[in-house]
Amino acid sequence: MNDAIFSQLDFGPIEEFLREENITDISICNNGQVWLKSLDKGVYQVERPEINNALLEKLAFQCANVMGKTFNMAHPFLDAESAELRLNFVHDSIATNGIACQIRKTPAKIRLNREKLINEQYVSASLLDFLLKCVEGHANIIVSGETGSGKTELVKYLASHTKENEKIITIEDTLELHLDKIFPHRDIIAMKTNNIASYSEVLVTCMRQNPIWILLSEVRSAEAVMAVRNSISSGHHILSTIHSDKASLIPMRMFALIESNVDVEQFLATIHRYVQIGIYVKGYMSKELGRFQREIMEICEFYVDDQNKPQVNTIFQKTLTGELTMNNPTTHLREYLSISGVTLPEDIFDSSNIVNNTKTNPTVNANVNVNVNTNTNTNNVLNNSSMNLKSEPVETL
Repeated sequence: MNDAIFSQLDFGPIEEFLREENITDISICNNGQVWLKSLDKGVYQVERPEINNALLEKLAFQCANVMGKTFNMAHPFLDAESAELRLNFVHDSIATNGIACQIRKTPAKIRLNREKLINEQYVSASLLDFLLKCVEGHANIIVSGETGSGKTELVKYLASHTKENEKIITIEDTLELHLDKIFPHRDIIAMKTNNIASYSEVLVTCMRQNPIWILLSEVRSAEAVMAVRNSISSGHHILSTIHSDKASLIPMRMFALIESNVDVEQFLATIHRYVQIGIYVKGYMSKELGRFQREIMEICEFYVDDQNKPQVNTIFQKTLTGELTMNNPTTHLREYLSISGVTLPEDIFDSSNIVNNTKTNPTVNANVNVNVNTNTNTNNVLNNSSMNLKSEPVETL
């Protein structure tokens, strides 16, 4: 869509929310009921009597005219997308209590930085350094979490730490990453799928462009899962996101998205062999901090053992009650990173520093367990965990 035309739309009283940088999502329904989602407050309601069904209808018609589409009972769904804004409308013939409008802001900037991540307790310094080492070592990383947890922002931050001379191709069905605009001097190609060019077709072209990194904005379909599998098995490196409530369940979640009859053991072995790191990010309202908190709650290492069995090493896990479990990476990950010249310290997570951090941080009442065993023959690295994870099926699949 032409951004110049899109910027000329009359948003009326909605404009104030578009200008507020802290607001990420605007939801309007029920004849003008307004709900906002911001980086610090989470989801909350505001009263704006001037925002009503008539205003939404006017805005929807403007969007439809700009795109050459129709919005009525015969065509009750409307999507509009610009470089930094995404709109979705549902006609009141379907949304019977009034036109529903959802606006998502996707600015071409990286909201996260090291200082912000550490100061806002998004992640500890040692874990952040570990993740950046994984990026430097070309580890394939998938970030999981619920809608609005900040998965894409974390991927953008990690991608910003790839080497300047490493070519990146982004593949998205809706534009959110904007790395080509954030780093205009770099060799970055932004590709967008549509009803003409599918994930599979775009991926074939993408590989011919010889990228080092392929960034898939979100894995949410069977086609996207196969795109990830084909990318990593062909030697390319990926950063991507997926909806999952645990990092350790990422491979199983990917399998659940596949519609064809694929052998589960073979598929999981492939994902565990080629995806090195899974991350789970959670967004929640923190009573201790008095604000909406986004935080890395789990980091997992995937690998296959000598019997070609999928294994999970939970490198970091935190419960909402503050209990921490940490394990050093196995030699599987260390050897993978060493191929790119990246060496991890033998005891990368110093237990004394972790304990000291929990003492100085009043928001964490942590029961800390750090397993420093780096034995590669350990089939279940969580046997000595302070948390009871025996019921988790992903430790040995």
